[in-house]
Amino acid sequence: MSLKIRLARGGAKKRPFYSIVVADGRSPRDGRFIEKVGTYNPILKADDPNRVLLKLDRIQEWMSKGAQPTDRVARFLDQAGVRKREPRNNPNKAQPGKKMQERADARAASSSSEEAAEA
Repeated sequence: MSLKIRLARGGAKKRPFYSIVVADGRSPRDGRFIEKVGTYNPILKADDPNRVLLKLDRIQEWMSKGAQPTDRVARFLDQAGVRKREPRNNPNKAQPGKKMQERADARAASSSSEEAAEA
């Protein structure tokens, strides 16, 4: 059983409120969880101390048992100074797709042939 520390959404439509929970990785996002270890209220201002509330001792205990935080929760833990989050690096993300790359190559070939015809 893989344990995840993740967000479970609550709140009304267009008024999100998240609980930070420890859950089995196979359970649905808002479904069954083992323990609630914090809250996240994105509507509050970024400098508000009640925006992210964490039970750090419980989170560290669950992490010692093998629970893995999701990327968003890892950001919260990094801000709290509990766990260092390595920034992600995907240099291929900015590359155009296969079709767009083919079009760009065709465009470059046609412009180079036009320049050769002018000379």
